[in-house]
Amino acid sequence: MIIDTHCHLDDERYGDDVDAVISRAWEGGVRGILIPGANRDDLEKAQALSRRYEHLFFAAGIHPYHHPQYDEKILRTFLEDPKCIAVGECGLDYYRLPEEEEEKQQEMQSQKEIFVQHVRLAKEVKKPLIVHIREANDDSKKVLIEENASEVGGVLHCYNASKHLLDLANHGFYFGIGGVITFKNAKALVEVLPLIPRDKLLLETDGPYLTPMPFRGERNEPLYTTLVAQKMAEILEMSVTELHALTTNNAISLFKAFKK
Repeated sequence: MIIDTHCHLDDERYGDDVDAVISRAWEGGVRGILIPGANRDDLEKAQALSRRYEHLFFAAGIHPYHHPQYDEKILRTFLEDPKCIAVGECGLDYYRLPEEEEEKQQEMQSQKEIFVQHVRLAKEVKKPLIVHIREANDDSKKVLIEENASEVGGVLHCYNASKHLLDLANHGFYFGIGGVITFKNAKALVEVLPLIPRDKLLLETDGPYLTPMPFRGERNEPLYTTLVAQKMAEILEMSVTELHALTTNNAISLFKAFKK
């Protein structure tokens, strides 16, 4: 049994065959899928999918690229749904900041303010966070610690192999590992993976993005968590069955959802 803790099944790239994608995953042993909220316009679709399938759940949040969309009233409406089990995806992404310094600083500050609001909302509704961090390790860690995000914990989605973030495991955070672990240039992630506490490891795809080898360049889908699991098991010198059980138990522990 596998749980894909991060797949954007509400993305338009799944529009024509999302049911077939979910069916393939189920047949391949994927018994749980979490659809993260990234864009406000897609939340209704994520909610509808989770209601159609018992083993699907969703989260409500706004990706840092879309932070101007943040509307707490709207998010609260979705967070009241029993199938909504987390707050996010939220966080900081400094990869595409404006070149002009003043605009750059304004964008960074705006992202931080919205991230803080996500954290506070998560603590209020008592749901874990799904955290996106890209080229913003220091600021992201600072927000999580200063805002006492350990009260709810969460997952560092698509963990970027930064050793600086490893001690967030002591603050209730898990580490989402996806297709990147299979890439030839993933040396840093391969080296740091054994340093992550095993009770803090999660599987994810981030579909339709970051498709693992040998399908890199194609659309990603939950079934491919099996490829991620194989690579992780190889690196950690454990059986694939053990890796499946470990990450499944971890997902259930964090999100208080899914069934064995």
